[in-house]
Amino acid sequence: MGCLVSTPKDSGGNRRRPGNIGEVSVYVPGLRIPKSVDFFQSLSGHLSKTLVERLTALRTRIVVMAGQEAPTITRTRRKTATQHGGSTLADLHQALEDYLPVLLGLVTDGSQLQYKVQFIWVNQEDDAEETAMFNAWYEVLSVLHLMAMLLLSQANLLLLPRTSADGYQPKVSEESRRASIDIFLKAAGLPSELRRNLPVDLAEGVLRALCLQALGQGVDIQLGMAIDSTKATLAVKRRLACEMVKYWQQAQDNIMNLPLSNGWGEKHRLFIKWKYIEAKAAAYYYHGLILDEGNTEKSHGMAVAAFQAADEYFKESKRACEVFNAAHPLSRNPPLWGTMKYLSEKIPKDTSSKVRINRDLYSYEKIMETAPTLPDFALALKPDEYQLPPADPSWNENVQLSHIGINQVNHDKR
Repeated sequence: MGCLVSTPKDSGGNRRRPGNIGEVSVYVPGLRIPKSVDFFQSLSGHLSKTLVERLTALRTRIVVMAGQEAPTITRTRRKTATQHGGSTLADLHQALEDYLPVLLGLVTDGSQLQYKVQFIWVNQEDDAEETAMFNAWYEVLSVLHLMAMLLLSQANLLLLPRTSADGYQPKVSEESRRASIDIFLKAAGLPSELRRNLPVDLAEGVLRALCLQALGQGVDIQLGMAIDSTKATLAVKRRLACEMVKYWQQAQDNIMNLPLSNGWGEKHRLFIKWKYIEAKAAAYYYHGLILDEGNTEKSHGMAVAAFQAADEYFKESKRACEVFNAAHPLSRNPPLWGTMKYLSEKIPKDTSSKVRINRDLYSYEKIMETAPTLPDFALALKPDEYQLPPADPSWNENVQLSHIGINQVNHDKR
């Protein structure tokens, strides 16, 4: 992967940590920030002046924009998102998309140019404040990672409830919910073949957890829409809830043993733990409803056990949420909406009712004390893996110029 240099966390002030990130529907573990590099020093004599200037201009634009926006982009900015459609996020994402095809010329066909430039990025979840590598693939992965984080930031803005036109309870529009699913699928499509032994921000477990987080939150939106639909059956809702559990469980499995010792990283772990517990509350609730449709004493007893499990997980999820919000950087919940608004009302009410009714019908010993096993469904929501764009056509012109230069040298020798 080229020479790697990591700077200890106490070496300087490049890493800026907000004290409070406001309302969080989708957790974004900070934005890695690129530092300036000198393409002219590294690539002069290897590339045309025009191409070096273009690389410099495109990357400098990203350095400036990311440096200005990273300290504030994770904070809740309702007015910006409402009035300008999240333009800051979109502009930075577009700048990265413009840069990527030009950057890819450094790694095309195993080019040795990939080792000429030292790329430096400021970390957020790693103990080392920044990581520098003489490898253009490191730069490619860092760019893709930042693009994914911007998508999650965009989804967070879409999923913060806004006061409705009628002035009643803040809510998230169906249009925003549908748009967020598309965004989650894009954020989950980080190409796996580029994952290597890198700073913990880019470690395999963190990247995999981010992909699974996006999928888990995408299914959460689907479940909320199914709850609102008169056509969605209990079986559909249970399946979505059980799939959501599997996504969050896999996310937790990927991140739990990583050395995420600082604020952003530990808060990331706490967010996944909270959402995993919350998903189990939803899954056991819908499993209980279906079991309760049975006509046997056993099925009713299992239903009661499932409702009790849902209630316990719901209470535990509220405690996990408090721990997450209290961890630095501080955060808070937006007004309840969607799946958890519905379940926060239904789980305590239905659990109390079902337990009382069934205990009137059957003795305590007849009711299972342990929760039944959740059904195991195949995961249906899968992203299309992100496809790298082709290298920018300007690289073809550079190759042609190089050949002209070589031919001129050979002619002069003759």
